Amino acid sequence: MQLNNIHSKNQKNKKRVGRGIGSTKGKTCGRGHKGQKSRSGVAIKSFEGGQMPLYRRLPKRGFKSLNVKNIAIFNLSNLQNIINSKKILPTDKVNLSSLHKSNAINKKYKKFKILGSGDIKDKLDIEVHFISKSAKNKIEKLGGKITLVK
Repeated sequence: MQLNNIHSKNQKNKKRVGRGIGSTKGKTCGRGHKGQKSRSGVAIKSFEGGQMPLYRRLPKRGFKSLNVKNIAIFNLSNLQNIINSKKILPTDKVNLSSLHKSNAINKKYKKFKILGSGDIKDKLDIEVHFISKSAKNKIEKLGGKITLVK
């Protein structure tokens, strides 16, 4: 047995196009007459014969805002839960870096805001960028100290 004697039975004979009229694929080579599709080097991607293409039929989804502000928003109840779980002690200063260290918030947040939903039981020293009036009143009523960072 030699390599030139081996024949595979699952190979089809290739039809040689453009080799004369008698070859059944001569002259126009099975491409029909004229038109864009008969020319070489033409690909009509997503063209559906004049029908509205799929990418135009489907609705556009989503929106990406250009001015996204990375602000960590906390309610007073969330702060109380963090203190109860002893991630932060009531004697410590509560600020963005202390929340990062205690894994209470993600590192992507650049600013920190407190809202007044819920109650807080401990006197806290807080350093924030933004705070609501109700949260400020509740913290100051307990004798806590609030420092606004700009």
